[in-house]
Amino acid sequence: MIKTILIIIISVSIFGLLIFVIVRNLMKRKIDELVNNQKKKSNKL
Repeated sequence: MIKTILIIIISVSIFGLLIFVIVRNLMKRKIDELVNNQKKKSNKL
């Protein structure tokens, strides 16, 4: 019983960590893109 619970907890933790890393990288890429667009706009003015 305890073994099954530990396996479930570890699986969910690994899955959550994986999702967190993917989302963080996507957000970072999007923020960098927005910052670059803003810099380009300010350079044109």
